[in-house]
Amino acid sequence: MLRKILKLVGFLVLIIFIIGTLAFTSTESRNILCTDIQVIIDEDDPISIDKDRLIRMIKSADGKILSKTLDEINSEVLEDEIGKNPAIYSADAYKLIVNDTTGSFKGVLVVKVKHRVPVMRVITSSGSYFLDKYGVRIPVSSSYSTNVLVTTGSVSEKFAVEKLLPFILYVEGNDFWNAQIGQVHVEEDGDILLVPLVGEHVIELGDVDNYREKLNVMREFYKQVLVKNNWDKYEKISLKYNNQVVAKRR
Repeated sequence: MLRKILKLVGFLVLIIFIIGTLAFTSTESRNILCTDIQVIIDEDDPISIDKDRLIRMIKSADGKILSKTLDEINSEVLEDEIGKNPAIYSADAYKLIVNDTTGSFKGVLVVKVKHRVPVMRVITSSGSYFLDKYGVRIPVSSSYSTNVLVTTGSVSEKFAVEKLLPFILYVEGNDFWNAQIGQVHVEEDGDILLVPLVGEHVIELGDVDNYREKLNVMREFYKQVLVKNNWDKYEKISLKYNNQVVAKRR
């Protein structure tokens, strides 16, 4: 019985503390200046903008942010401005009141940033860029790099998003093909060539339609022919024709 009473008292004290803290935060934030900006990024993000640049972006969105009180800072506006960067998937800004070394309180703006995840890189004569799984274009930057499937050749952005992206996502989700395909090349007529990581041959996929069926046929060819020490005997293996494999020897 005594233990239950102590638990109840402890719970009530916690509730009172939380209410008091919220009341303090709501009242005091009107008078506490923002004196610091902290940026949190996920270290597991395959690409990331460095924290100094993110802080410059925040200050650019609100040039007087370090002279404002916490109550005067509009977190939603900052989130929207930071989110305009194509490499950023989302930004979450919130304000904290912390106790500094002198025993007084200061305001801190914390911004948590989540970056987009590239799934393919497109390299053409007119430029280079990444695409995420939603088809959003991400610019290439010297400040980050990532290991994704590369597509070259005659690739318009429309073709990359509408035709190639579903194919790339399928390849990345398939353990065998993700480990086997090293590069995708698009010919001027739209035919697709796949450059494997194992073997000296090139796979002529043809158009991207029915790619699942074509890759299944190629997988069987691997099992029945290439696996028998025939990896380097063929120059090109074509899947252009329905349910057929046409292999050209060296």
